[in-house]
Amino acid sequence: MKYGRTYNFSAGPAMMPEPVLEEIAAEMMNYRGSGMCVMEMSHRSKVFQQIRDEAEADLRKLMGIPDNYKVLFIQGGGTVQFAMVAMNLMKNGLGCYVETGAWSKKAIAEAKKYGEVKIVASSADKNFSYIPDCSNLDIPENADYVYICENETINGTTYFQLPDTKGKVLVSDQSSMFLSRPCDVSKYGLIWGGVQKNVGPAGMAIVIIREDLIRDDLPKFVPTYMSYKTHADNDSLYNTPNCWAIYCCGKVFKYLLDNGGLEAMHQRNVEKAGILYDFLDQSKLFTGAVRKEDRSLMNVPFVTPSKEQDADVVAASKEAGFDNLKGHKSVGGLRASIYNAMPKEGVEALVEFLKKYEAEHA
Repeated sequence: MKYGRTYNFSAGPAMMPEPVLEEIAAEMMNYRGSGMCVMEMSHRSKVFQQIRDEAEADLRKLMGIPDNYKVLFIQGGGTVQFAMVAMNLMKNGLGCYVETGAWSKKAIAEAKKYGEVKIVASSADKNFSYIPDCSNLDIPENADYVYICENETINGTTYFQLPDTKGKVLVSDQSSMFLSRPCDVSKYGLIWGGVQKNVGPAGMAIVIIREDLIRDDLPKFVPTYMSYKTHADNDSLYNTPNCWAIYCCGKVFKYLLDNGGLEAMHQRNVEKAGILYDFLDQSKLFTGAVRKEDRSLMNVPFVTPSKEQDADVVAASKEAGFDNLKGHKSVGGLRASIYNAMPKEGVEALVEFLKKYEAEHA
């Protein structure tokens, strides 16, 4: 780590790759001879149009996105997408949701404002510590889509096998796992991800949507900005977009392409997560909060025997130079988010700290 930077285990906004930050810093005052910073330039300029177009092209290459899918850069992050999915896709007025934690619950609550919601599977019975069986879901014939949060940031679970949607459209919130592993886009109708966890700065979501799902017959109450068609028809430039986020995400896409793509990133993430999970599995003080077969490679929640000791570990970790190990306020405990940009050395250093703490407090 350089520049006196800390190992930041925040769930988001989170670490970005240092080479990307260095490149952004070098272009801050004068982007490629334009005489201005990207934050200052018009979103209608040829210079920014090239930034936007390159970002989309690189993301398409990185994920292998088929030609019949649109890539949209939409302001507002995940909270806006909870509403937009329901507003745009509830043609028959029925969405099926798999309830696996805090973020799927928020999506469910928002969707209920615009139509009927059926919870087709849930892991609430065990505090969302596992992914429920989705191999034979009871999906009504008139359902518009099946919605999952593919990686629950707060609860630390992830899907390693997608649900059988009985032919219905699969919608996935991939925010905290986006670009962390290969993805067969053709298996989904819509993928969206808030970028502040694994890709760039806060304030934007990337939406990948199959073209046949883009409607022009939305209810009149849907605001112009909340229509996917608005963004698709205007190359995400209907209004002033989050130009800075698009620029930064574009840098990350190139960084990932230059470093082996999503397959290489997945291998690194498996290795990093294994270092932490292996420690938790043998520890007598710290306990992982998720069923082994459903553990996230990105977000690792764990606990000590008491809330008081959890708080003591957080305080000690800050003194040791680690940041943001406190669990989400809704669940407590501890949590280490180890996204793409977290180096293996950071996870190894965290494990050494936890081992030392355990030895001193056994």
